[in-house]
Amino acid sequence: QRLRNKEPMVAIVAPSILAQFAAPVEKVYGAIKSLGFLEVVEVAQGAMETTRHEAEELKEKLAEGQPFMTTSCCPSYIQLAEKHIPDLKKYISTTGSPMYYTARIVKEKYPDAEVVFIGPCLAKRYEAEMYVPEVDYVMSFEELGAFMVAYDINPETCEELPLDPEVTKFARGYAQAGGVRNAIVEAVGNGYTTLSLEGLDKKNQTLLKTMVKKPEAQFVEVMACDGGCVNGPCSLAPLTLAKRQIKKALEK
Repeated sequence: QRLRNKEPMVAIVAPSILAQFAAPVEKVYGAIKSLGFLEVVEVAQGAMETTRHEAEELKEKLAEGQPFMTTSCCPSYIQLAEKHIPDLKKYISTTGSPMYYTARIVKEKYPDAEVVFIGPCLAKRYEAEMYVPEVDYVMSFEELGAFMVAYDINPETCEELPLDPEVTKFARGYAQAGGVRNAIVEAVGNGYTTLSLEGLDKKNQTLLKTMVKKPEAQFVEVMACDGGCVNGPCSLAPLTLAKRQIKKALEK
């Protein structure tokens, strides 16, 4: 309704958008803007801030004697720890998620606009409601697809919206399993042991529980979804296709 009324709204789009459409991502962003958004911003901008803060936090925590630290950008994983593995909580990074930092960037630039996060994740609704007041709405990729059908928008035929040249491939790589780990290693160097966990099945839950007493690595990335955010519950593309499309996009 707010889009119909042409009220100022900014879309912030998760990096996993790279895996969702066959069209070039510049055209996908153009399609999103044509829905009526004032601007479309890559959440990968916030991922760069997450990387910077998390890399510094990792170095500080290890220097203080903490044996390991896990990522904090997956709200499903955070909820798992809070509800079922409370001993793990003190080892989770306190750094904000890419959505958190991107929303703050947008609110500073457009204080009168409302912010709409667009991504593949149901848990982001909880994160936005509880921890990120700068995000006013959360729209899933499935809902985005429905909007495009309703508005008769085909990304293939839309005008391209240029990407931010300052955003790195490591920030956009947050969308896939191992992406956060790669970004942190790029920031801090190779002198740390790292681990990437995909999925919150019983095996990984057991590993996380035992890690409190016997750490497997100094930095641990945890993603609730197999394959990472490209395989979120509200994704449009199946995982095999999503992996292929994001690989192609990141190479570009």
